[in-house]
Amino acid sequence: MSGQLTAIVEITRTLLDIAGVAAVAVGFAGATLVFTWRITRKQAGAYPAYRRAVGQAVLLGLEILVAADIIGTVVIAPTPRNVGVLAAVVLVRTFLSLSLQVELQHRWPWQPGNGPDPAKAGQPMVSQ
Repeated sequence: MSGQLTAIVEITRTLLDIAGVAAVAVGFAGATLVFTWRITRKQAGAYPAYRRAVGQAVLLGLEILVAADIIGTVVIAPTPRNVGVLAAVVLVRTFLSLSLQVELQHRWPWQPGNGPDPAKAGQPMVSQ
């Protein structure tokens, strides 16, 4: 790969890393502000909504970070060792994403449904 293309890919990877971390940080901060606002007004369901918002921010950040890892490993340095490390990282992040989705939606991703049910927030998932 040419030096100029490598530099562009490195910059893209770095920007995606920053975006992934920012998605988690900004999502967490925003969810915390909204949670604090709802608690001070004694609104019902503030905590389940907070958990959903933080979980969604983490999911978004994980997806962006996986994209950055794929670009950095496959495009820049596709050695067998790096690809193996990438596979492990993607496996762990995929497990985390799946766990968060189940926690947020109270169903497996392949089960039919219309999204999270606020009435079930905080309850364990029951298989159907």
